[in-house]
Amino acid sequence: MGYIILVDGYNVIKNNIMFQLVEATNLAVAREALIKQLKNRYRHTVFHIIVVFDGSGAREQISHDEHIRIIFSRQGETADRVIARLAVEARANGQEILVYSDDIEVQQSVVEQGGKKQTTHHLIQHLNAPPQDVEARSRHRQAMRHAYGLDPTAKWKDDEESPPDTRRRKGKKSRKHR
Repeated sequence: MGYIILVDGYNVIKNNIMFQLVEATNLAVAREALIKQLKNRYRHTVFHIIVVFDGSGAREQISHDEHIRIIFSRQGETADRVIARLAVEARANGQEILVYSDDIEVQQSVVEQGGKKQTTHHLIQHLNAPPQDVEARSRHRQAMRHAYGLDPTAKWKDDEESPPDTRRRKGKKSRKHR
């Protein structure tokens, strides 16, 4: 059926310097920054993204921000337990699971349900990576520059003709048209 990505929200925030700097001033802003990055990265995918945070309400609070489901656990229940429960539910529905967390217990509970685990560092790398089409275009441009001798990183050999000097020369301009 579908693929579910579970994100241990505060674990990502606590283990990444970018979010730590924001969290130092305002935890809510750090949460919003994480959610915004997840929305941008997974905007055009078929993945179901669920971000789980530790909450303090009497009931579990669930909200949606575009295609991201945000869950705050109820008081007395950790986000870790919510992630484990979601993994069991997803497995029962025949869905594949991937969790992003550095917490060994969280990773283990997802792996026991047949899911995959990744670290928060891997998630941050994934969030900061260029989209695949942009990366492919960049590789193509580099290959074409190299093929046509326009590679700015290429070193000129002594036996080859040196590249033409296309820089503008400083100095007085000619005054032909006075």
